Amino acid sequence: MKLAILSHTEHYLAGDQIVGWGPTVREINHLLEVFEEIWHVAVLLPGEAPASSLPYLSDRIHFVPIKPSGGPNWRDKLHALWQMPGVLNTVRQTLRQVDCFQFRAPTGMGNVLLPYLSLCCKKPGWFKYAGNWKQQPAPPGYRWQRWWLSHFQGRTVTMNGYWPDQAPHLHSFENPCLTEQEWEIAQERVQNKHFSAGLTLCFVGTLTANKGVRQLLKALLRMDNPDFEEILIAGDGPLRPELEALSLRSSLPVRFLGFQNREQLNEIYARSHFIALPSENEGFPKVIAEAAAYGCIPIVTDVSSIGQYVMEGKNGFLLPDNTVHSIRQKLETIREYPLDLLPMSKNARQMARLFTFERYLQRISSELIPQLKS
Repeated sequence: MKLAILSHTEHYLAGDQIVGWGPTVREINHLLEVFEEIWHVAVLLPGEAPASSLPYLSDRIHFVPIKPSGGPNWRDKLHALWQMPGVLNTVRQTLRQVDCFQFRAPTGMGNVLLPYLSLCCKKPGWFKYAGNWKQQPAPPGYRWQRWWLSHFQGRTVTMNGYWPDQAPHLHSFENPCLTEQEWEIAQERVQNKHFSAGLTLCFVGTLTANKGVRQLLKALLRMDNPDFEEILIAGDGPLRPELEALSLRSSLPVRFLGFQNREQLNEIYARSHFIALPSENEGFPKVIAEAAAYGCIPIVTDVSSIGQYVMEGKNGFLLPDNTVHSIRQKLETIREYPLDLLPMSKNARQMARLFTFERYLQRISSELIPQLKS
């Protein structure tokens, strides 16, 4: 089968090669194991590609560029509407070349494309909702897209988490982030990881308010003795100057590493003992499973489906919210677990195995493709 993927994934031109957001590109490269050919309709941005970007690995994947649209203010939203006829025309032309589609939500253009795909497109397909399915409150556009996907169309929707009230066409799917071979390599590398001394804490993600990295640093600053030999911040974003200034006014052993590629991230995971991601809102961040494969114990906010995989005191630590007080309290609680941390690390490694590409592709082959062909 030939597949069209419709998304707002950011792409860049690096020399004569198109590269895109690494986690999404990796997933699409693996999807070639179950689809004959793939067209990806997504955003092409000017400027330099971040280090987290990756190329497609086959000429059976075709990138179809659309202009970036949307933004926080009304002018941005009106401009996005102005561009939608061109986007719709590109989507129509692409859908003529394929047997089925995948639409990746939530995204601003989904407010127009969801009705179009539901009411005007007869091709089979499915919708992948990568955000927090239970986000409260959610932005109006995201809330509307969830309502539409739940009640106004019958195609399959894959999403994070298992929810007691989900309709039959809503399927819970783990978001893949590593291969079985990568998981096994990670196990070999961390066989001798111990938690007796010299602990390292890492944060991996964009440096924005939603990710909670500002609160994390403030919580560490308010502790008498954080007990971390080093604190590694991998990622970049608008908060970086403020965070660097904050760390310079303290004695915290913080290192800002900027965007890192996958090999560099694996090195960070291998030397780290904890990954902290005190987000305000998430679906299920892939970095949790990536780091857990290397025995990093997650310290994460209990939002969306995260608490269905990370279990307090068993394979990680859950924050009730991402306030400075809650983060500090949890970090101080961790000091009470010196003998239990190694079993928790091993449990985290087992949890990560749920997020392999092999498992994901097997589920697509057995659960989704028969529906697409029927």
